[in-house]
Amino acid sequence: MTFTINREENILRFTINRPKVRNAINHEVIAGFESLVTSVHNDSTIQFVVITGEGNEAFCSGGDLSIFHGLQTEEDAFPMLNRMATALYNIATLPVPVIALVNGHAVGGGCEIATACDFRLVSSHAKAGFIQGTLAITSGWGGGTYLFEKLARQDIAMQMLCEAKPLLAHSLLDNGWATQLYDGNKEQALETFVHEMKQVEASVHRAYKQMLIRKWTEQKLLEQIKEEVKTCSKLWAADEHHEAVQKFLKKRK
Repeated sequence: MTFTINREENILRFTINRPKVRNAINHEVIAGFESLVTSVHNDSTIQFVVITGEGNEAFCSGGDLSIFHGLQTEEDAFPMLNRMATALYNIATLPVPVIALVNGHAVGGGCEIATACDFRLVSSHAKAGFIQGTLAITSGWGGGTYLFEKLARQDIAMQMLCEAKPLLAHSLLDNGWATQLYDGNKEQALETFVHEMKQVEASVHRAYKQMLIRKWTEQKLLEQIKEEVKTCSKLWAADEHHEAVQKFLKKRK
């Protein structure tokens, strides 16, 4: 399986299980995210959702370019980008707190996934960044829109997007992207992180999450994300992007 969905008491965990390709996203993983959303909405006893990656090296390296590089035109790229952006918005607006357990590097689309979550619990050895600019595209799953929502300072968010480079964990904590850093075992770190919140009734968490969802609905956040998808689709079709992808794939070989 390219992903697993496991329940541990009142926590539903989604694990991207493609460690050989740094937990890159393919069509099956996108379908897994869609299943995750359905599972949460069908079970009112779930208190938290956790998203993580298999192994210790990578949380997620974004879209699998060995698969998606075949998308050449704007019309080719839009359905994939829009499907994942929709799935990620549905995860961001789940009725319970969503925790990104960033066990390793989270770059490109992986950084978008983590940014969409409510909390980012980050390994001290991890790096994260919006590196899409190095491929001559913008974020395309809503990550840029979420980043401007999540970071207190717009200039820091803009810098993170425009520099298109991975940042060290301590820098991610300093700029407000990381909620908390951890050393060592990620399971222990997660248990410590949720310990206090577990003492509070799940109905309270759900009520607070609804406040956030109402805010985003009033701001028409989904419409903003759809515009981000359209922009990325157009840039995806440009020669500059295809040339950058070819260079990346050759370098990786």
